[in-house]
Amino acid sequence: MRTSLSILALLLCLGSVSAQSAKEEIDYIQSIFGMEKKALVAEVVQPDEATKNAFWALYDSYETRRKELGQQRLAVLMDYGEKYANLTDEQAAQFLKQTMTIKKQHDKLLSTFVKKVNKTNGPVTAMRFQQVEIYILSEIRLAIAGGLPFPDTH
Repeated sequence: MRTSLSILALLLCLGSVSAQSAKEEIDYIQSIFGMEKKALVAEVVQPDEATKNAFWALYDSYETRRKELGQQRLAVLMDYGEKYANLTDEQAAQFLKQTMTIKKQHDKLLSTFVKKVNKTNGPVTAMRFQQVEIYILSEIRLAIAGGLPFPDTH
């Protein structure tokens, strides 16, 4: 898991790579990360045998949308990283708007999914999923933040 997160953060530093190449690398890392993530979710959530098919169907649907939002967020952050040194107020305002919109969309997506899991699988499964998803999301955000440029304070 940490390896995928580290690689994901490094992608933000690939300013010289073409957009197509970066997208292919992001897709590849997301596929690896997705397998590791699903194994972690299975280990933590442990859906009941009777309702596990419903859980995994919902999870797959959630992951499809989450990946789309993740790609949008990475594209914005890569653009931000490329323009960091000469960032204008207008660009910064646009980056803020885009990242906040994506965050709100993700929060809404997670909330909607947790409600659906609660309805089909019960509150224990829903709470476990929310717990592991928040943990994973926090790790990803930390890895990405570590890859963003910061001003030289020396």
